[in-house]
Amino acid sequence: MSSPVPSESAGQGRTKRLPREKRRQQLLSCALQIFVAKGFHAASMDDIAEAAAVSKPVLYQHFPGKHELFLDLLDTHLGYLRDELTAALSSTDTNKDRVAGTVRAFYEFIAREDKAYRLIFAAGMDHDEEVSDRLDRFHDAMATAIAEVIADDTGQPMAAATMLGHGLIGMATSAARHWSRLSERPDLDTSAQLTARLAWRGISGFPKESTA
Repeated sequence: MSSPVPSESAGQGRTKRLPREKRRQQLLSCALQIFVAKGFHAASMDDIAEAAAVSKPVLYQHFPGKHELFLDLLDTHLGYLRDELTAALSSTDTNKDRVAGTVRAFYEFIAREDKAYRLIFAAGMDHDEEVSDRLDRFHDAMATAIAEVIADDTGQPMAAATMLGHGLIGMATSAARHWSRLSERPDLDTSAQLTARLAWRGISGFPKESTA
């Protein structure tokens, strides 16, 4: 049975009144824990209300249903990951370091935000149309950002550079997810460096084309 959030509890197992935005954030935090622990399909609004120590009417004041609550969480954490990847791309003018930074950002996100990672990739919602659409748009946006750098550096057409961008995102995501599941695994630095080295060997094989 889920327990109430201790810092919010006040009398008879219910939380004290909070400003609307703080209550919303508390509900999202509790929902994240429930979705990760039970998976989307087994989780219920009752579970989330109990974990947050609020009544179901309070929960429904903020979110019309479980699906909408899940999508809100997904949007929030995809936004965090997108910001970290974008920061890695813009942190240096050296493309080798950009590749290393982008790959490392995936590993660091998984290591630091384990619950958010499992919400995005392991909550059993892969076949949900709205979830799939959000994940596709996330991957497309990040692949395009990487492709712009590749196209500028190599002279490749944007369509070809976008394929390479998707390849890099796919490689980093797959390798980092595999790393997270290992019971005995190399440390984060070693794992990120190995993946980045492989990615760079591929991308560096596309030298800038002469325009002369």
